[in-house]
Amino acid sequence: MRPSGRAAIVTASLGSVLAAVVLAWSGLQQHAAATATAPIWIETPWPFPTDPWGKGKAFRCKAADCGTEVNVYLRAKIGFCNCTTGVADDDDVDRMGDLVLVGEASPLGGSHPVRIARMDGRSRAYALNTRNPLGKTAISVVFRERCDMITATAVLGHDRPAAIEPHLIEFLNGRTVMGWAETTLGL
Repeated sequence: MRPSGRAAIVTASLGSVLAAVVLAWSGLQQHAAATATAPIWIETPWPFPTDPWGKGKAFRCKAADCGTEVNVYLRAKIGFCNCTTGVADDDDVDRMGDLVLVGEASPLGGSHPVRIARMDGRSRAYALNTRNPLGKTAISVVFRERCDMITATAVLGHDRPAAIEPHLIEFLNGRTVMGWAETTLGL
């Protein structure tokens, strides 16, 4: 083989290695950026007075981790869900959810189905009353196991609930919430 042919092969090989290194570095940077902004949920004390449904669980995701402060309030409502139809429509989400905890709210659209672990439910976004000190918008997620249900009410510091909902659903499907649900509902 001629020296110029060997040089071309070496140059091509080095170019391939360099391209692989650049791609790997880019992937590491993207992974680091995604990891740095992953939501971190911290349990906080239940902030509401006790009512017939009792105390629930409260969690907060700081603005640095979620893009805005997000407070999530979870409660189990044993025997409250329709055993046959579950959470079937917007009226069910409005009636079964816990928006009463956070004040006046107006729907921002219709609800849509969600799946939390093996439980079916629905999610709906709301605008909170403009004088509400807790936040600007809320997401109500209601899901059930047999005749028992769990309500999750997320209060957001901005008016873009669609940006937060995937993080909320991921959190509800996580070990912390599912461990509590299994104990509370006897799953």
